[in-house]
This record gives sequence, structure tokens and C-alpha cells, in this order.
Amino acid sequence: MAGNGEWARHWRYERLPGLDLLRARYLRHTFPRHSHDGYVLGAVTRGIEEVGMPDRTLRAGPGTVVMINPEVAHTARAGGPDGWTYCTLYPSAQVVAEIAAETTAARGTVSFGETMVTDPRAAALIREVHRAAEQGNALAADSLLRIVLARLLRDHGRTPTPRPRRSAGATAAARAREVLEEGLADPPSLEALAADLGTSPFALLRAFRDAYGMPPHAWLTNARVRVARRLLEKGESPADAAVAVGFTDQPHLNRHFTRIVGVPPGAYQRERKNVQDR
Repeated sequence: MAGNGEWARHWRYERLPGLDLLRARYLRHTFPRHSHDGYVLGAVTRGIEEVGMPDRTLRAGPGTVVMINPEVAHTARAGGPDGWTYCTLYPSAQVVAEIAAETTAARGTVSFGETMVTDPRAAALIREVHRAAEQGNALAADSLLRIVLARLLRDHGRTPTPRPRRSAGATAAARAREVLEEGLADPPSLEALAADLGTSPFALLRAFRDAYGMPPHAWLTNARVRVARRLLEKGESPADAAVAVGFTDQPHLNRHFTRIVGVPPGAYQRERKNVQDR
């Protein structure tokens, strides 16, 4: 993806399974509220990135590391007219859990206690993982990934705490999510969904937003893009992926995919095909 001074590469290094990489410069691009099924570890190299979290907006600049836990809804945009340039690692929950088990006393799902920290060394290590992967240096890339994850887990990792008993609203939100996952291509209306769950539309809207950080329609778009990513990785065409997940056509997929992932679906698929062909 390139144009208007913006460029981005979202890719996967075949010798580092369970990790996606994004290196980009954005000026006007705005990421809508969305979440990831894995972790986000981002290091800004130039400019300012504004990261909108559920409780506040952070301004990340060079020397800082942004750490976002799985399924935490957030936004991102430029914090100034010059935009921002950054390197981001997207390790899967399994990768983080394995490294946490090797280097800490934590077991199971680990979370980061801070969203943004000033740590120039960790930021440099994230950039070096990218550099090593782009050079095809698997030994260095794997070593550096483990070093930076161990450092961040040591300094900012938190062990899981027992979950409180679910409220009726949280239970309804979880069931609504299941219904939407099962019917991505043909979801019910909010009124029909609420009636099926024995609640009111506004009560379900509030409970869903409290549980997942965004209203059901925004969550559905995010979920459709996640499934579209998996289909593209399997070789489905963008047009077929769009229909399969419930978008009206390929331009509809292109628009939402680019906003959430940071690159168009065609560029996303080409990068993964290049990996498979090596």
C-alpha cells in the first residue's frame, strides 16, 4: 500500500509462526474502533500516534511502546500533521503464553498492565525484529522477538485474576456475540436479537458495549474482517471473501478491511502468497 505519502507493509515471516508484522507511515489514515485476537506491540519511530483506549487517549511518540491486550477495543490516528511512522508486532496469544511460561511464573493468558510505556530499548528491539525478518535472518528475528517479549512481560506483565461472576447483561452480550459469529453473513436486527435473548434493544446495546468496547454493528464489521483475513490467507479471492462474510461487494470489503487492517485485501493476500511461494 502506498500513495499520498502513506505506505504500509503488513506481512508474515514464514520462519516466525504466530506473528504478523506491520511497518507503515500514515498521515490521514484513521483506524476505527476495533480489536485483535492477539496482542499488539507498537513502536513509533517518527511523529505522534494517538491511540484511543476505552478510558483515555494516549499520544505515543518515538521511544514509547504501545501494548494492547487481546480483544481490547481501540482506535488509532495521527497525532499531528506529519502523521506517524511505526513498527508493530502482532504476536498470537499462544506465542506470548509460551514465552511467559519460559521466562516468568505466569501461566495461561497474560496481560500487560500498562498500555503505553517509555522504553527506548524495547522500541529499538521491536524495530530490530522487523529488520532481521526483512533480511531473512531467522536466528536474529526469533532471538530478538523473544528478548523483547521477555523484557516487556518481566516489566509490565500481569498474571490473570479470577473473573467475577457474570451479570445478566454480560451473559446476554456473550450470547449475542455467539449469535453474530454464527450468522456473519445474515445477522438479525438489534431488536430481533434482543427479543431472542429476552432483553431490550437498549439494554443489550449497553451490555455489549460494556463487554466488548463497541456496539454490535461495529463488532460485526471487525469480526467479518477477521474471517476475511483467514479466507484470503487460504487463497480465496477478495470478491469471494466479501460475499462469504456478508459484505455487499468487494469495494465494501476493501473499505472496511483497509481501515481496520491498514492495507487493502489484495496487498494483504499478496504478501502471504509471497511467503508461501518461497
